[in-house]
Amino acid sequence: MEPVYDTVIGMARTLWAAQGLKFKISGVENMPKTGPGVVAINHTGYLDFTLAGIPAYLQGKRKVRFMAKKEVFDNKVGGPVMRSLKHIPVDRTDGAASYQQAVDYLKKGELVGVYPEATISRSFEIKQFKTGAARMALDSGAPILPTVIWGAQRIWTKGHPKALGRHNFPIVIGVGEPIAPDGSAEDITARLHDSMSTKLRELQDQYEQINGPYPAGAFWVPARLGGGAPTLEEANALDAADQEARMAKRRAREAGDPGDGGKS
Repeated sequence: MEPVYDTVIGMARTLWAAQGLKFKISGVENMPKTGPGVVAINHTGYLDFTLAGIPAYLQGKRKVRFMAKKEVFDNKVGGPVMRSLKHIPVDRTDGAASYQQAVDYLKKGELVGVYPEATISRSFEIKQFKTGAARMALDSGAPILPTVIWGAQRIWTKGHPKALGRHNFPIVIGVGEPIAPDGSAEDITARLHDSMSTKLRELQDQYEQINGPYPAGAFWVPARLGGGAPTLEEANALDAADQEARMAKRRAREAGDPGDGGKS
């Protein structure tokens, strides 16, 4: 029993009911009832982590320990909650400690949630993957569980207002067949990318059957499907520009540039 985690799950379910979310979940049988697993999740919105644990919970009320940026743990309100849920803080300037903690959790039989894309995909397509999930699987012997969410970007995603009222959005979640930690990290990552890309398109087809034709020009619909989201190439360029802006601010702070208010 984990009272805090169970309470958080109860609160999340209450919020989903208030929003009228309609879930369609498949592949729960691919989530192990016991033992470790690297839960690899696509990333389209800020609420993905609240939804990605549903298949595991349906499979014997298992909990997922998510890797999340350290800044979330630094928050006075959210930090204590994240630590009590045994999630893993990631320092993006030095991720060795968080990586080792994740591997230790896996060796103890836990499920660890990771985002191979690292950041939200503004195109809502599957971005290029980092090799961290594959390396964790290799170091721990745990299978990778490809988990794809579609529809959550309508609620809250990068660059668009939140839609937290009662909107009755469908949310589809699918878990692909486990990927064994066989081969190199690069080979495993390629297999994972193929699996999640295929699953995403499958769920997008299901979504259209549930929700009707994708509205032309809608911000939450990929360009490939006639939506207003940037293409993958355009989104990558936006991400690169954001990264350069962050690095420029960091360099300015380190140099004590007066342009940052004289703060160092």
